[in-house]
Amino acid sequence: MDALAGLLDGPRARGAFLQRSVLSPPWSLRIEDRAPLTLMAVLEGSAWVLPGDGPAAVMRTGDVAVVRGPDPYVVADTPGTPPRAIIHPGQRCTTLTGTPLTDLTDLGVRTWGTRLDGSTVLLTGTYQVPGEVGRRPLTALPRLLVLPQDAWDSPLVPLLAEEVVKELPGQEAVLDRLLDLLLIAVLRAWFTRPEADAPAWFRAHGDPVVGRALRLLHQAPARPWTVAALAAETGVSRAALARRFTALVGEPPMTYLTGWRITLAADLLRGSDAPLDAVARRVGYGSAFALSAAFKRERGISPQRYRDGGTLPGDARDDALPA
Repeated sequence: MDALAGLLDGPRARGAFLQRSVLSPPWSLRIEDRAPLTLMAVLEGSAWVLPGDGPAAVMRTGDVAVVRGPDPYVVADTPGTPPRAIIHPGQRCTTLTGTPLTDLTDLGVRTWGTRLDGSTVLLTGTYQVPGEVGRRPLTALPRLLVLPQDAWDSPLVPLLAEEVVKELPGQEAVLDRLLDLLLIAVLRAWFTRPEADAPAWFRAHGDPVVGRALRLLHQAPARPWTVAALAAETGVSRAALARRFTALVGEPPMTYLTGWRITLAADLLRGSDAPLDAVARRVGYGSAFALSAAFKRERGISPQRYRDGGTLPGDARDDALPA
């Protein structure tokens, strides 16, 4: 499992907020829901996204945007239209003065807006990504990215648009999985673009030697790896692997492996009630004591304190994740 796959195989969307919005100009929504991640797709018409701390971007039919929270931003028909509504946590919608909004109403299954014949139709998916594995690729993203329709070829947006208005048994699970797939597809397409400045770990996956080494470490983190063992699996000398891995990834293989193991352990600590010994074995440590020592050295907090809700030094310690 690599970092992108971790978005699907680790912390998945569960009961994510997914909605179709049908809007007629002039319209402008200030988003203050503090969600860590939002995906938007324009099904018809166009929309502007205006982050509070960066340049605005226009989205046209077929384009997909990813907005990294939790800071507020505005979505509008034009950059000059002042906000007419505020979206709060829990998707509560009010006027700018805080009174419940009546201009935007329920228009059907997961459909909301001004009128059914509105010229702009948006698909919005908003959900939490609490885990370390899932958070890792997201920290490499800009505050706002827009992937144009002609930059990729995927049936996921039309499929999600078709499914979002259905009410069938198991529909929430279907929508959650489609939203996750859309996210992974958008990130993969985005990281291949020259303006994306993809992180080193993503670029290194394209190298025939280092990419194989990364896949081996991700797929079997509990294996008692050494640089020599990893080199044997990739068909190069120990010195060649160490040199090539460090040059492409930015750190030696065993340093990377330690960071990956601790990242996986962090998800297991928060996402399960497995005993510390079991967590240690799953990520490649022989005992709870060994895991505790490594975890505290890497993250500055004991595994038990982290499991109990303790925060990492420096708030989220995004910089501690393998880069």
